[in-house]
Amino acid sequence: MGLRRLTSRGVRLIRADDPETGWLVRIVVSALLIWSLLFLTPPSPAVRLVLVVALACWVVFLVTDTRWPRVARAGLALGTVLPATVAGVPESASAPLFLYAMLFTFVLLPRTPMWAILALTGATIVVLLTGMWLAGRGPTAMLTQPALIAVLVLFSLHRREYRLRAEQTALLLKQTGRTQEAQARAAALSERTRIARELHDVLAHSLGALGVQLEVAEAELTEKGDAAAAAARIRRARRLAVDGLAEARSAVAALRTDVPPLARALGDLVADHRADHTATITLRTGGSPHDLPPGAEVALLRTTREALTNAAKHAPGAPVAVTLDYSDSAVRLTVRNPAPDRPGPADDDDGGGGGRYGLTGARERVALVGGTLEAGVVDGAWRVSVEVPG
Repeated sequence: MGLRRLTSRGVRLIRADDPETGWLVRIVVSALLIWSLLFLTPPSPAVRLVLVVALACWVVFLVTDTRWPRVARAGLALGTVLPATVAGVPESASAPLFLYAMLFTFVLLPRTPMWAILALTGATIVVLLTGMWLAGRGPTAMLTQPALIAVLVLFSLHRREYRLRAEQTALLLKQTGRTQEAQARAAALSERTRIARELHDVLAHSLGALGVQLEVAEAELTEKGDAAAAAARIRRARRLAVDGLAEARSAVAALRTDVPPLARALGDLVADHRADHTATITLRTGGSPHDLPPGAEVALLRTTREALTNAAKHAPGAPVAVTLDYSDSAVRLTVRNPAPDRPGPADDDDGGGGGRYGLTGARERVALVGGTLEAGVVDGAWRVSVEVPG
């Protein structure tokens, strides 16, 4: 059990390590450099001394890379140049190994500036050519070694750019994910605000009107002793309670499901009104339909429901015309029905919760989305007109 846990932990560490410059690679390179120093170095004391100093520079890089990166890179650069001075010595296989390993590591480090890479590459090639010339090497060797170094540096730069782009892509994806989460939270907060506003409107209007009716009924009984008037007020209160409960249930049902497209939702309202009141009602849509913000759609739907309810109360059986007009910058909704003989919704005060209170709440809801609501008699017909930006 302990061995399995240790093995899984080792696998996680290996996966989390950098595959090119991480600690696992550094341990392997360190072992390879020590082995080459012990078994591949020619017996010349000068060559051994140079490679020992280069190995010491490698150790300085390992120790200081985390806390002092500039010192680490300086040590790694010195450890790259030193083996170049003896790489031209015949039968010295360890010196090129030191050179390539340290130069490859230097180029792959993500925070190394480009000018430092080019400067070290140029200095290494100059030192290498000088050492090979002093060692009497031929032109073939003097051309091959710098070419190998150039190929190594170009390959390392390509790998480095690929890694940097991969890291930037991963960072961008992470930031995009965070942005999407923030947008989702903002959308959820906006939806919760809308939910709170809808429930507040329903409960505040219905309960406020209910309280007014009950207070008047109490006054009718205690001060005037008019039981008939008190009973009428109680009946109104009961109607307000029923209407408020229906509105609350409607709001909760709307919150549990997505709001359908505006034209379809209006069609459903019209069909329900036609079925409930057996009245002639028409719906006309003009312009090019397009999506609106959820708040604007809800405001239009709630206003339409309020206008149809008022039409059924104050002009029962009269025809109703609903018009929805889309334009490039706004959407206008108009509900028109014949003006009733009795006072209309704007003048009817039954203690709140009737036409006036409903239209007042609708006007406030429309104003919250930057729209306007107008209600009144125009050319002998009662008209409710709403315009919202969109």
